[in-house]
Amino acid sequence: MTKQDMGKRDTTISICKALGIILMVITHSGSPGKLCAFAYEFHMPLFFITAGYFFSLRYLNDEATFIKKRIKGLYIPFIKWSVIFLIIHNWLFKLGILNEKFGNIGGGVTHPYSWHQIQQNLWNMITAMGGYDQFLNGAFWFFRALFVASIFYLVLFKIGDIIVRKVIGTRPNTNIVAVVVCVAALALAAWKTGEGLRVTNLIQGGYREIMGTFFFGCGFLFRQMRDRYKITWWMTAIFATTTLLFSRFASSSMAWNANFTQFVNLPIPAICGFLMTYNISFWISRNNGWIKRFLTYCGDNTLSIFVFHLLAFKIVSLVKIWWYGLDYLQIGCHPVIHDFSKDDWFWIPYTIVGVGVPLATNYLAGKIKLQTKSPIK
Repeated sequence: MTKQDMGKRDTTISICKALGIILMVITHSGSPGKLCAFAYEFHMPLFFITAGYFFSLRYLNDEATFIKKRIKGLYIPFIKWSVIFLIIHNWLFKLGILNEKFGNIGGGVTHPYSWHQIQQNLWNMITAMGGYDQFLNGAFWFFRALFVASIFYLVLFKIGDIIVRKVIGTRPNTNIVAVVVCVAALALAAWKTGEGLRVTNLIQGGYREIMGTFFFGCGFLFRQMRDRYKITWWMTAIFATTTLLFSRFASSSMAWNANFTQFVNLPIPAICGFLMTYNISFWISRNNGWIKRFLTYCGDNTLSIFVFHLLAFKIVSLVKIWWYGLDYLQIGCHPVIHDFSKDDWFWIPYTIVGVGVPLATNYLAGKIKLQTKSPIK
């Protein structure tokens, strides 16, 4: 890609993903409850929507290529990093980063693994995309949810295409099929949450995967209508206000154990939150400057933040331990040190370090890789 091509690149979606990943880190940082509630309404649905945005109809007749891309982009990174953290799990206890004295705010702690538990977790990783460390890899559910949701969307789209074609007697408009698939996903989610059902062969029961399928479809539909979509400040304000009102009076999230009411409350603010973020990202992308460059790089490298932000938090936890004179083993608190978290502003350095350290490490690793490459003769 030439510099001219890079200059023409539309960075809106990358910036959108960057804002989403920053919001994810903020929700894990011990930030104020109202801010978290607002972010929970849309920050994870946003990633399914942006993934669906890039779904191509050519995959309907080339399923193997699509599945290979999903395996390469989601399954393999999940296995790679889950296994690495599994290998160092017991070693982290020697450092105190994980310990049996401090854990999550509910009092739960993690323990060293026996050889049998290590093997079982490895089996769970390979066969069910589970078994990952809940304290250091808590965001890893997203890999499984998007992997399943994207493939499920492809399957439903092919089925929907056949059904709609038989009903109307001709090849249907792809947007009609996409709407049918989204409605089907919502119906499945309503049935699941209304009856308290579980998809037993999916870890956490399948709610995130089903809702992920719906939001994936929303992203595909948005891409089809993008040229007719008008970005205005007043609509952005309406989207923001709608999301805020839901967060205050009818809050929801993509929690794995959502009930029917939480399911009903999710789609509208999630879509409004995405559109708000997209509009803001569009405006940022139109102006050259360090903010655009940083957010574009951040959005293009969300994987490093997903994988390492909770581990990076430990750096700030060390500072907080020194600041308040706390027990060193509180470094094991998940996701952040709970003492004074409702009164201090440590969520800000947690956020800065949770985003900045993984990105800086990723940047330096890229530089080193380039410098160590042998020149082509």
